[in-house]
Amino acid sequence: MTVEQAPNRSLQLTADGQLRHFLTLDGLDRALLTDILDTADSFIEVGERSIKKVPLLRGRTVVNLFFESSTRTRSTFELAAKRLSADVLNLDINTSATSKGESLSDTLLNLEAMASDMFVVRHSQSGAPHFIAESVTPGVAIINAGDGRHAHPTQAMLDMLTIRQHKGGFESLKVAVVGDVLHSRVARSQIRALNELGAAEVRVIAPGTLLPRDVESLGCSVEYDMQKGMKDLDVVIMLRLQKERMEGALLPSEREFYRLYGLNQAKLALAHPQCIVMHPGPINRGVEIESAVADGPQSVILDQVTNGIAIRMAVMSMAMGGQVAERNQKQAGRAQA
Repeated sequence: MTVEQAPNRSLQLTADGQLRHFLTLDGLDRALLTDILDTADSFIEVGERSIKKVPLLRGRTVVNLFFESSTRTRSTFELAAKRLSADVLNLDINTSATSKGESLSDTLLNLEAMASDMFVVRHSQSGAPHFIAESVTPGVAIINAGDGRHAHPTQAMLDMLTIRQHKGGFESLKVAVVGDVLHSRVARSQIRALNELGAAEVRVIAPGTLLPRDVESLGCSVEYDMQKGMKDLDVVIMLRLQKERMEGALLPSEREFYRLYGLNQAKLALAHPQCIVMHPGPINRGVEIESAVADGPQSVILDQVTNGIAIRMAVMSMAMGGQVAERNQKQAGRAQA
């Protein structure tokens, strides 16, 4: 399973263009991304109610399959599913049958036989959610919660929702993604989303050792000097230093990385005065970002967390709607035959 196996539009969408899986932003157009943002907007007020539930997934079963740990992402997916009134099963991979020798395919087929409706999948291998959607469980909606270095589409979309809330639109924006782009699935999805939604300029700022070879083909310009790269920015997105995915000595030290690429108040002052500061979390304070900036008036990091629930509610409800519509069309076609 590799990045090159990225799913095409027909795998993610029904024949009439509805979402049935959410695996990557590749192949999804601006209209659909905007529809996801608009749907998420409609769910934000649910979190402000005394009873934080809507019945859209009542009677449905959502299984969180996290083969890679992520407390924040799994928690927001679980909250999103419960706010949609779904039944939620969190599968502990460390104690599941897969750790006892059962294949991934057999585990998933058994879960499907229990009438599961949706799998939320996080996996260290790029392409794993695509493999599951195409080859293992075609009747179950698959949501990618992050795979390898490939994609993290819900994180990118919650970031886009946050930007739209604070900036109103994308067309005039200069946005920079800063830090460990090489190991970041988030960065790839963010760059894709920003370009599709019409951002005026997308930059990446990083040392050469933390950039993929084909970084410019992602749709961005490259700046190695953060002082220059911060000029006139409207949005700066700091990335977590992916130390667990690094192979070899790609950095002289965390202290040196912070000196050159960490966001502090002095560097932020080089950007537009209303520049917003973002970070997908978890934050390494004093490595990627100064506490005074992370907690400062230009930071929208906590807004990102709040918006994560709304975006995941939107994607889950839209994918389930697409699955149901496609199933009904197939049943109608068989009845006519």
